Amino acid sequence: MSSTSSIENATSSFDWVEGTFIVIKKSLAIFPSYHYSKVAELVKKHLESNYKTPEDLFNSLNNKSSKRSIDYILLGFSLDHGIGTIPNSIKAFLEFQKAANAEDSFGQFFLGYCYRNGIGTSKDERKSFELFSKAAKAGNTNAQNSLGVCYQNGLGTTKNVEKAFKLYLKAVKAGNINAQINLGLCYRNGWGTMKNEEKAFKLYSKAEQAGHTSAQYSLGLCYNNGWGTTKNEEKAFELFSKAAEAGNTSAQYNLGLCYYNGSGTAKNEEKAFELYSKTVEAGNTNAQNSLGLCYQHGIGTTRNEKKAFELYSKAAQAGHTSAQYNLGWCYQNSLGTTKNSEKAFKLYSKVAEGGNKNAQLNLGWCYQNGIGTMRNEKKAFELYSKSVEAGNTNAQYNLGWCYQNGIGTTRDAKKAFELYSKAAEAGNTNAQTNLGWCYQNGIGTIGNEKKAFELYTKAAKAGNANAQYNLGVCYRNGIGTTRNEIKAFEHYSKAAEAGNTNGQYNLGVCYRNGIGTTRNEKKAVELYSKAAKAGNTTAQYDLGWCYQNGLGTIVNKEKAFELYSKVAKAGNTNAQYNLGWCYQNGIGTTRNEKKAFELYSKAAEAGNTNAQTNLGWCYQNGIGTMRSWKKAFELYSKAAKAGNANAQHNLGLCYQNGIGTMRNEKKAFEHYSKAAKAGNTSAQYNLGWCYQNSFGTKKNLEKAFKLYLKVTEGGNENAQLNLGLCYQNGWGTTKNLAKAFKLYSEPAKAGNRIAQYNLGLCFGTTRN
Repeated sequence: MSSTSSIENATSSFDWVEGTFIVIKKSLAIFPSYHYSKVAELVKKHLESNYKTPEDLFNSLNNKSSKRSIDYILLGFSLDHGIGTIPNSIKAFLEFQKAANAEDSFGQFFLGYCYRNGIGTSKDERKSFELFSKAAKAGNTNAQNSLGVCYQNGLGTTKNVEKAFKLYLKAVKAGNINAQINLGLCYRNGWGTMKNEEKAFKLYSKAEQAGHTSAQYSLGLCYNNGWGTTKNEEKAFELFSKAAEAGNTSAQYNLGLCYYNGSGTAKNEEKAFELYSKTVEAGNTNAQNSLGLCYQHGIGTTRNEKKAFELYSKAAQAGHTSAQYNLGWCYQNSLGTTKNSEKAFKLYSKVAEGGNKNAQLNLGWCYQNGIGTMRNEKKAFELYSKSVEAGNTNAQYNLGWCYQNGIGTTRDAKKAFELYSKAAEAGNTNAQTNLGWCYQNGIGTIGNEKKAFELYTKAAKAGNANAQYNLGVCYRNGIGTTRNEIKAFEHYSKAAEAGNTNGQYNLGVCYRNGIGTTRNEKKAVELYSKAAKAGNTTAQYDLGWCYQNGLGTIVNKEKAFELYSKVAKAGNTNAQYNLGWCYQNGIGTTRNEKKAFELYSKAAEAGNTNAQTNLGWCYQNGIGTMRSWKKAFELYSKAAKAGNANAQHNLGLCYQNGIGTMRNEKKAFEHYSKAAKAGNTSAQYNLGWCYQNSFGTKKNLEKAFKLYLKVTEGGNENAQLNLGLCYQNGWGTTKNLAKAFKLYSEPAKAGNRIAQYNLGLCFGTTRN
């Protein structure tokens, strides 16, 4: 026989009015306060069994000239729940007050209930506590249970979990089922007693047998989490289902979680969404937060960021910490609302104080990047550390980054490697990617390109865009795997699709140079543009180069100048060098040699060898500064040591002509040789001249001829003249006046006087 049927049958031998009171009295020990509407239903059933209507009860009580305490209580209950009359909470309060004034413990209990919930009066937790205390002393088990709740939560009194535990225990011994649930909570959480999940499980089981919906829910939690019993997700699902059918909102929410996670049942996101929605109507903040997640990510419903924001806001106002965190995320990322970094920072701060590891992580990110607050790398490091202690794998990754780069702490590659390893094991794909980088470059560990490749592959399979980009680099350069340009192209494509700007840029490089795909300069420009818009400075620089030289687009020197300017401000030395070139030659801007000199100087200080070379040229020729051959020679020397071919050529000129140093034909020849090997055409021409004129080396007309021939193909006019001389005089090749004539003709038409003179000699020779 169920507990409710026993309540109905136990009153058959009593006066029907008194029997109604007994129904209420017994039901209070079974139904939690939020289910007092079910008590009202039992009252109506009891009246039906006695052939009475709710109106009969109310009129009988209301018309009594002399009323007992139970009459006042029954009147108050009828007025509160609209049994036989229109609901009137103020009148209900007054009736309960009359019973309480008569020192009736149930009257005191109900009046305390009114003060606690603001029924018919202003909410007053202190008065509620006093009334529960009086009724509890008189042995009222419902009051003992409610007084325990006051001590447990600090309602109207100082929080005291030990006193709460004792009161629950007392009420349980007297048979109060609601108190069994609360006593179970104490044992489960170690409130006022030693933690004992087995005892909690037994108490929930006993209450569940009596049909208590909260017990069904709590017992479901035990099976779901393995508290005091063997974990059994199927049983948990059954119990949540029972309690949910009975209207328990917490059970409805957890049943939604079961459907969402496929726990104890088949995964069903639509059902999860339905249950969350149902529970939200009852004001369940967990459900509000979860329903917000559904709308945010399109789980079981259409994606709706505005609704997600509204639900997070509602739950956050009620103090739900996860919702406060999610609301912070909305403000940080303009999700369903206008971006507000300050609000995001405040919300993360609030939740982080309560120990939320995700909020600590995001708050650290705010401090690291100056989002909604002043940048403070030390605080960022501290917050990441706290979050790591709480077991946050994402924070392990961020903390590793701090150690790797010396953010808020001393640089420590070994610690960075350890943290990346831990987070990578837990499945963090960013950590897997960075761990791969550590193995690739020997950061905090011995270099191992094969392991790096394996880690990039793992993270790339999970969809990590940075890993896909790095994997593309591996295939392109043969790092930890066989070189494969087609696969490199594929991985750059995947990274680019995911919005990775390095992937977009490198995919552009592939199209520009025909790496792993057909050459397509137009597509290269499109990809550079995409990455440039997202702030990738390398892409901005290359896009500037494309506009300057008309590569894949129409020449636009003004745009080239703008892009170089933007990237130069970000500290890109190549851009500073190119911007200097623009100012020196009036490309996309007004010619300004002083600015050119300044930009070359800035880039040269940062080690840019092209800038060092051009700065040397400025000093050599007095461009934007006072002429100084000595400084020019020093700068050429510095850049030449770093392997810059133009600098090696210019250094050769210095030694040849005694510019900033003593004349030295042998050293001039050596530097021309180095620059020529690196493909510098001017050096190749000068090296040919050295061989032709035995300058710093033995005369070798064959080598001179070959060098002139090579440089002539590239359009060098001086080389054409000297090659013509070779053919005219048979130097290093067979004499061939026709070829000499042809070589002199082109520069002669362009106005070259030496070519015109040599061409005249050819005509004279032909006549003779």
